[in-house]
Amino acid sequence: MSHNPIRPWRNIDRRKSRQIMVGSVPVGGDAPISVQTMTNTDSADVAATVAQIQRAAEAGADIVRVSTPDQAATKALKDIVRESPVPIVADIHFHYKRAIEAAEAGAACLRINPGNIGDEKRVAEVVRAAKDHGCSIRIGVNAGSLEKHLLEKYGEPCPAAMVESGMDHIRILQDHDFHEFKISVKASDVFMAAAAYQQLADATDAPIHLGITEAGGLTSGTIKSAIGMGNLLWMGIGDTLRVSLSADPVEEVKVGFEILKSLGLRHRGVNIISCPSCARQGFDVIKTVEALEQRLEHIKTPMSLSIIGCVVNGPGEALMTDVGFTGGGAGSGMVYLAGKQSHKMSNDQMVDHIVEAVEKRAEEIERESAAQAAE
Repeated sequence: MSHNPIRPWRNIDRRKSRQIMVGSVPVGGDAPISVQTMTNTDSADVAATVAQIQRAAEAGADIVRVSTPDQAATKALKDIVRESPVPIVADIHFHYKRAIEAAEAGAACLRINPGNIGDEKRVAEVVRAAKDHGCSIRIGVNAGSLEKHLLEKYGEPCPAAMVESGMDHIRILQDHDFHEFKISVKASDVFMAAAAYQQLADATDAPIHLGITEAGGLTSGTIKSAIGMGNLLWMGIGDTLRVSLSADPVEEVKVGFEILKSLGLRHRGVNIISCPSCARQGFDVIKTVEALEQRLEHIKTPMSLSIIGCVVNGPGEALMTDVGFTGGGAGSGMVYLAGKQSHKMSNDQMVDHIVEAVEKRAEEIERESAAQAAE
């Protein structure tokens, strides 16, 4: 963490939920809010799928979901699970037998959709397989695939219909003495999703999986997800999340962490605070930040870095970050370390210098954390 204390007015009181396990990852209770993504490779292609999972895991993904639409996919899942560095959730739609096969293949969790998985008898078979193989289950309600009787009852997809769908499925699982489940009520409409999640949070103590489904491309989807999930997280709702983007799964992970970091709910890697740049800038802020984002991706230690183009806000921001650089004109700027003015550095050498300073500060933070843990 940064050297700065957490202010009490920044605290978020998280909703009290039960805790379950998705493989080795705890979800709910006082566990950190986990970040998920989903592969978009052909699931039958083990090498391509595992490679994508590894990239997502390196970006910070705690859990990865893999679609299992056919027997070829569930057959490959055994090898995928064995080679994956993180727990695997099998994504199940329409064919309940794929869920049973996925459980047998070693999936840590089965995602089933109440709107298309089938009748209660089929769900019971899935539950039995989950019990036999130590899987958890995610009840994944989606506004775009609600059960026919609920659409007839409510006339259209709405928060109440989504929550009723989820609670009906919770009852089925509990009737079969199965309690290792989490639940989501996703919609592409931010208002509908947020309202559904708020109602769901009051109706159950199950861990909640957040998401704005089919949010869109990298820019639009990030904005919709940040607004929808950000508000829910601010209210303390949410135990795990997936940002659904028409983009590389690694980008979903990055956005997920940025949402959590902005609310102080997860701390991983370098949080860069930078200005949008203007005519006062003493160096090219935009290109500098782009370069630093790429060169600091390997840093996992939570810390903060301020890159400000001029002295209007630069010194003040630098006082609150682990490392800072403020443009001062005349081809150089001021470097700040641990919130204190340290030394000047020329603009043409500043990127290399900042990378070195961040790496050194990360090592210091790790040593400090290790020493505190040993006390």
